[in-house]
Amino acid sequence: MVDLSQKTSEDEAVCERVAALETQMQNRTFDWAKVNTGSWNRAGLDALAPSMADAFSGLDAKVELIATDPFEKVSNSGVVEAFETGPVIRISSRPKADMQVIMSGHYDTVFPPETFTEITDLGDGKFNGPGLADMKGGLSLMLGALQAFEAGPLKDKLGYQIVITPDEETGNFASAPFLTEAAQSGAMIGMTYEPCMDTGAMSGGRKGSAVFDIVLHGRSAHAGRAKEEGRSALEAAASMVVALEQLNGQRDGVTFNVGSIDGGSAVNIVPDLAIVRFGARAPDAEAAAWATMKVEALLAEAKARDGISGHMHGGFYRPPKPRNEAQQHLFDAVAATGRAIGLELEFVDTGGVCEGNNIFAAGVPNVDTLGVMGGRIHSDEEYVIMSSFVERAQLSALLLNRIADGRLDAPKIKALMG
Repeated sequence: MVDLSQKTSEDEAVCERVAALETQMQNRTFDWAKVNTGSWNRAGLDALAPSMADAFSGLDAKVELIATDPFEKVSNSGVVEAFETGPVIRISSRPKADMQVIMSGHYDTVFPPETFTEITDLGDGKFNGPGLADMKGGLSLMLGALQAFEAGPLKDKLGYQIVITPDEETGNFASAPFLTEAAQSGAMIGMTYEPCMDTGAMSGGRKGSAVFDIVLHGRSAHAGRAKEEGRSALEAAASMVVALEQLNGQRDGVTFNVGSIDGGSAVNIVPDLAIVRFGARAPDAEAAAWATMKVEALLAEAKARDGISGHMHGGFYRPPKPRNEAQQHLFDAVAATGRAIGLELEFVDTGGVCEGNNIFAAGVPNVDTLGVMGGRIHSDEEYVIMSSFVERAQLSALLLNRIADGRLDAPKIKALMG
């Protein structure tokens, strides 16, 4: 049995090549973070995509910017609208090589324009800024690992498809078909560049995720002159929110979180519109079905109220990603590879979701927190640990070496998916 914790001379060389790219990886991340790419900021997404594609064009690969089809979103007025996000960046190389991987990441962030713009040196080797960890740092690290790998002798033994998406933070509704297509085009292993945890731990099993928008309609009336003639959609929504939050703890591993109630207007008008926006997480398909059933029941209760009507949009868009045999074998191989550079890697099950869920659903075992080390993501306190660029890019480069030369038996791990 091959000891993946030991380095060959080429492993030593690829690690040296990664180290030489440290400043380049870090500066590229800062440059990308200066362009706001909030998921709904089409202009920002369109602005960054070409320069990001240009950065990847230095690889021995075909780089494409591909327009995505519009997807449905519920506006604050309760109307279903079509939204077209930015392009998918697809990068393909050596499709006939014996070993194939899919690599993925996203260039959108959760931050709307003007909400979080500055990059700040926090000292102690940390920088604060939008998307530095989640996940522009991860994308830059991915590129650095590939640059170092392709400069070595194993390059022709491994092919890859990279899918960089503009809409991961909102569910990959436009880009999911690209992930599935790439995963099912011969990929044996998946590598996704979400940040690892600030402790250095990586994600193991993941829950499935749902996003729901429930639109409730009531009847408006003058709140002073004819309050009794109105039917408050906000009142119905408030009752639903309380009931949704009370579902937490009723089934093991299932959680609900209400993000917002939109609707209403002046205080002298009985509100005739409310939109309840919430998410749910579930550990398996049966739990997801239970959660959906509970949501449908609460909608039926709301519609049974006098003068209230409504409809639901959304549902479970990412299936669970459990620790099956294939996943555990891959995690063990990654952990052993980490030991080759002094990393003691731990894999922790999490309620978070990412594109690794999509890739797993397409039949490909994957590790999905190969990005930089950081913390406080999805907040204006997001930070990245600068030293992690080199160590995590070295981890990826070593994994590519081991897949390419067969020390990490990718076909065998893939076969365990059944």
